[in-house]
Amino acid sequence: MIDIDQANQTAVSRMMEARPFLKRIDTAINVIPGMRDNLLLHAGPPISWENASGPLRGAIVGALILEGKATDWGSAVELVTSGQVDLEPCHEHATVGPMAGVTSASMKVYVVENVTHGNVAYSNMNEGYGKVLRYGAYSEEVLEKLHWLNGSFADIVNQALAEIDGLDIRALLAESLHMGDEGHNRNKAGSIIFATKLAPAIVRTNASDEEKAKAIQFLAENALSVLNPVMAACKAMADAGHGVEGSTIMTVMARNGTELGIRVSGLGDQWFTGPVGQPDGLYFPGFTADDANGDIGDSTITETAGIGAFAMATAPAIVTFISGTPELALNTTLEMYEITETEHSAFTIPALGFRGTPTGVDIRKVVELGIRPQINTGIAHKDPGIGQVGAGLVLPPTNVFEEALMAYAEKYLG
Repeated sequence: MIDIDQANQTAVSRMMEARPFLKRIDTAINVIPGMRDNLLLHAGPPISWENASGPLRGAIVGALILEGKATDWGSAVELVTSGQVDLEPCHEHATVGPMAGVTSASMKVYVVENVTHGNVAYSNMNEGYGKVLRYGAYSEEVLEKLHWLNGSFADIVNQALAEIDGLDIRALLAESLHMGDEGHNRNKAGSIIFATKLAPAIVRTNASDEEKAKAIQFLAENALSVLNPVMAACKAMADAGHGVEGSTIMTVMARNGTELGIRVSGLGDQWFTGPVGQPDGLYFPGFTADDANGDIGDSTITETAGIGAFAMATAPAIVTFISGTPELALNTTLEMYEITETEHSAFTIPALGFRGTPTGVDIRKVVELGIRPQINTGIAHKDPGIGQVGAGLVLPPTNVFEEALMAYAEKYLG
């Protein structure tokens, strides 16, 4: 007889015991399991080119041009539709990527090791806000910035990480939550901490003064600098709780712009998918909800690990970016306690008397109570080539939790 409660306690305990350290930066094809020259990784569950959203298509085209495999939209599409280039989810390769999440063989990635359990997770470089590859833009200026990020910038930061022997991302997150971050859409404090810890070591690298200054300035001015290593850290934590026999804890929640998919600890690598929601939020000047693509990105790994929207009570100022009120931020966190297994031992909320963040979504509770996990998200334009148009809130489809619970019942209770 399966003891579900014990299995869930084991899964979330492993998630909270995990200590993700940012060890270094390396080339994707050298470190990501199963990565190959003709493979592009993407956010969310599996998807074909035919069903891909505009921003995901734009990011695929941009990555193929970056790799030198294509010169324009037409030649890139030919590579994918003819089967010369494969598309697979980041999550199936121990990797996560924000928004479109497209990661190609030559890209540099953060290497984050869970020193408690030994598993490793990866994420690509963060480009900042606006017109960027992860939102489907692929203009010359976008590609020029990517060449710099994957070249000089990555080399300098890697040298700095080697000198300081890596960074404890769980500790960084715990501190940033006490400074007004929630770890998903608001990372201002965490990015400042990130830049502060790296800057002295960057100064001592062998790069030119101009390149060192450029790297430090980018880290300091990009309020999302730390998001990608944070996502890899959350992936490492969530993976530590995956594969526990009999557990109903969700260990993956991810979107590709067309579908959202989840995975459950006790159900192996099976995806349960449904249509993505349309975010409700605030838009940049000149854009409206009519311009918006459906929800997209692997960044919901933050909510999966117990931060992001689940920690909104620590970050009431986030509502100025995603819409809502400070009361909404507080009430969102309180509601998430209803569908989670425990309170995080490392991530705490000052406004709630240092109560731990809601951690470990139990699919049974989601179905029973009808409360879905809240998601904070950026909003991409529905057409490729344009980029980010806003940020907001969205919910996953109900069916993914119902279907996962039915599959669980068939496997363990049938």
